[in-house]
Amino acid sequence: MEKTRGRSRLKRVLIVLGSVVGVLAVVIGGGFAWLWTGADISTVGKVSFSQEMKVPPLAESTVTKDGTRVFDLRMQAGETEFKAGKKTPTWGFNGSYLGPTLRAARGEKVEVRVENTLDEASSVHWHGMHLPAAMDGGPHQEVAAGARWNPYWKIDQPAATLWYHPHPHGATEQHVARGLAGMFLVDDAKSGALALPKTYGVDDLPVIVQDVEFDGNKLDHGHKILRNTGFLGGRTMVNGTLDPYKEVGDRLVRLRLLNASTARIYTFGFDDSREFSLVGTDGGLLERPAGMKRVQLSPGERAEIVVEMRAGERTVLRSYPWEKGDAWEKRFSGGDDSFDVLQLRAAKTLRDSPTLPQRLVESELPEAKDAVRGRYFELKLSGINGKKMDMGRVDETVTQGATEVWTVRNGGDMTHNFHVHDVQFRVVEFDGKPPGAALRGPKDTLAMPIGSTAKIAVRFDGPADPDHPYMYHCHLLAHEDEGMMGQFVVVEKGQQAGTPGGHGGH
Repeated sequence: MEKTRGRSRLKRVLIVLGSVVGVLAVVIGGGFAWLWTGADISTVGKVSFSQEMKVPPLAESTVTKDGTRVFDLRMQAGETEFKAGKKTPTWGFNGSYLGPTLRAARGEKVEVRVENTLDEASSVHWHGMHLPAAMDGGPHQEVAAGARWNPYWKIDQPAATLWYHPHPHGATEQHVARGLAGMFLVDDAKSGALALPKTYGVDDLPVIVQDVEFDGNKLDHGHKILRNTGFLGGRTMVNGTLDPYKEVGDRLVRLRLLNASTARIYTFGFDDSREFSLVGTDGGLLERPAGMKRVQLSPGERAEIVVEMRAGERTVLRSYPWEKGDAWEKRFSGGDDSFDVLQLRAAKTLRDSPTLPQRLVESELPEAKDAVRGRYFELKLSGINGKKMDMGRVDETVTQGATEVWTVRNGGDMTHNFHVHDVQFRVVEFDGKPPGAALRGPKDTLAMPIGSTAKIAVRFDGPADPDHPYMYHCHLLAHEDEGMMGQFVVVEKGQQAGTPGGHGGH
């Protein structure tokens, strides 16, 4: 009898436990379903295009007796009125948000007098620029609060759309998201002689794209649940302008697209799927224009495109869902998201533009056949080649003047990208195939979807300096901050790497 009662109690307990587990399963399943169905974002058809797009001013400069062009940049805190009547705390260069466009020509000597008026250390990295490692502005060149830094170098690379942004170790995402970024345009005689749109702010437009989120009047930089890619905002802005439009008066318009977001990947095209011409990538012009309807940019990448306008029309630059990525990433890492980014409004009468040239410039990229050795880099959030960033450790030592082929592989945990300081590399192959049109130009940053493998040819022309390293890292900035970064030094043949210093206590 006692055994019968015991079995009966056990049965009741199991029934109750089963019911509780069932309820929990329903609740958890329902919660996940709610997260899944609500994770994608779209602003398509919802943007008012009510504010004229700001065009960052060209930075003023002076030229010294020895011909050095000198710029002044001041990192500062301020307030920006993104929305009428609401002031948002922000950071900027020479203003409250973003910075002026620096412009100089190949062959010029430049100096940038950087002043940090913030209440914490930061740095200014010249992304895409070929320059000595000590002037690179990476984490070893932090500028303390209240301090100054005067990097100088000679510009020795083709015309290109470059940019500048902070690179403090462990805090890059926050510093960029607060507004510290700007363009640096390099000109040269070859590009100047081409019949390309080239009047800055008129038919040659900087388009700095960022995603943002507001919490009241403040910028919200928080990482949402299940989104380990980093910060993803619910709307976009261009050059610090929400709901932007730009009136244009020329038949051909050149857009210098910069993905200055910290984690979001954009697939740019137009709302009517018109074809445009890709004329330049990260480090400069292509050998010839490439017609396409979509170009995808991960954080840090640039593309120069030329679009043809018709009198009186309006067209929208749109970001479409990712071309690659697994179902989880598309849902929780922004791959399914769509944005109306910028409206172009053509005048009723347009100035005619010269026909786009069929050939642009000869390539200056290194050739894989000239490589003297190879290296391998596996990308995972846990580190590159299994190692977290260590400011005191030199990971790779390369010989001045040498060409190498680097094999870069995404280890399979999530989408990353790969940025190398100082150089512009050639993509030799991607997933075992020749690169597509968007990857044939000079690159310093390369998107790496899950499981992908790329081979890149890299040449190290800069001055040897065993004590000052350059970086290579994932440019999804939260990943960089978490340690997905390594460093290399350039040495003379037979020389050994030194000991990195000047890392601000990291």
